[in-house]
Amino acid sequence: MKAVLDYRAHASALRTLGVWLALTAPVAVMAGSASALFLGSLDRVTALRFAFPWLLLLLPVIGPLIVWLYEKHGRGAGRGTDLLLDEIHKPGAGVPVRMAPLVLLSTLLTHLFGGSAGREGTALQMGGGLAAGFIRWARIPGRHRAMLLQAGVAAGFGSVFGTPVAGAVFAIEVLAIGQVRTGSLLPCLFASLVGDLTCSAWGIHHTSYPIDVISGPGSSGFRIFDAVLLAKSGVVGAAAGLVAMLFSDLSHAVQNQLKTRIRRPWLRPFVGGLVVVGLAYALGTRFYLGLGVSSPYPGDVTLLSCFHEGGATGWSWLWKLLFTVVTLGSGFKGGEVTPLFFIGAALGNALSGPMGAPTDLLAGLGFVAVFAGASNTPLACTLMGIELFGAAHAPYLAAACFVAYLFSGHSGIYGSQRIAGPKTPRADIPDDVTLADLRRGQDDGGRPDIR
Repeated sequence: MKAVLDYRAHASALRTLGVWLALTAPVAVMAGSASALFLGSLDRVTALRFAFPWLLLLLPVIGPLIVWLYEKHGRGAGRGTDLLLDEIHKPGAGVPVRMAPLVLLSTLLTHLFGGSAGREGTALQMGGGLAAGFIRWARIPGRHRAMLLQAGVAAGFGSVFGTPVAGAVFAIEVLAIGQVRTGSLLPCLFASLVGDLTCSAWGIHHTSYPIDVISGPGSSGFRIFDAVLLAKSGVVGAAAGLVAMLFSDLSHAVQNQLKTRIRRPWLRPFVGGLVVVGLAYALGTRFYLGLGVSSPYPGDVTLLSCFHEGGATGWSWLWKLLFTVVTLGSGFKGGEVTPLFFIGAALGNALSGPMGAPTDLLAGLGFVAVFAGASNTPLACTLMGIELFGAAHAPYLAAACFVAYLFSGHSGIYGSQRIAGPKTPRADIPDDVTLADLRRGQDDGGRPDIR
């Protein structure tokens, strides 16, 4: 059968491509610039926190200020990434442009005073908020709005972590569990690439996480996989999935309990701040405050130290989890992802000795696998691992991420994430239910535990 060249169809595809590029380019440049501003500012406030340790004592006071800012000026922005996901699925009231400056300021305040938080949520919300502002300013037709919001998410994610391919896939994979809609993949990829290039053009450099290449005897590079090591990667993935489920469920439980027991919203972060300060002083360490990527003090447990033998304690992953759950669950702002990186890398570090596997590799597997389980985005996390650690480790990264996705059950950090396809055949879940709906049903006793 002869192939027929359909000139009209290809001309239409070319026009569509041109429209996508024209619409996503300004959103990507704005999101990349916002990420550069955020990352540069984050470095400065982190340096200030190390220079003035007493700032931690003010964390309980800053929490109520953040709550006041959102109550006074938020207009729905407090829902954060979940609002973006809802608007992409079903446009409603819209995403307020003020989401971008609000989340930037509140995240910087959280980090300055020692809250354990990340940066992904900030980048996604800035990208989405700026995209929403561009949609209104340029009067973009309704058929392009969901795509532009996704492009803003992709540009924010790709630029803040320096992983543009993962950013593009994350923006389409995060929408629904068990379904990847590729219709917006090309504009998301373009936006993520331009966002990352823009962020780099501002002089921002991303952290490097080197892992030694796994090579075999007589091999000039690397062998496709080592069966034993692949099995160990699956074990790491299973542990990472369980830890991801613990993180998601505990975050929900802390937030739910504080809302139930403390009626005044401003008082919740005050109590949460007191708990974080108390934990730091009880442990006699500040390892688990802030972003946790690096420290000016040799011997501190950090995300980077987890890639080295002896660079973390056996329970570092649990302490970082508790600090982060209390910080974010009580109302402080930031993202979950970098703390999840820390938790996963520390978990991999703890498992490397008993499993007899390279510490740096298992730290890298835990790094992406815990995030894969918590966000339900195993494909994006596999690609992130490849972009960060190199393609030589692709089989191990994929095994860890996809097993973590399965073992994390129907839980996750994004309550507005739809369940398009249950992870197990026996799970009886109605079509298009969200993780938040599922949690409410379980909390009310109206649905059996389907994990």
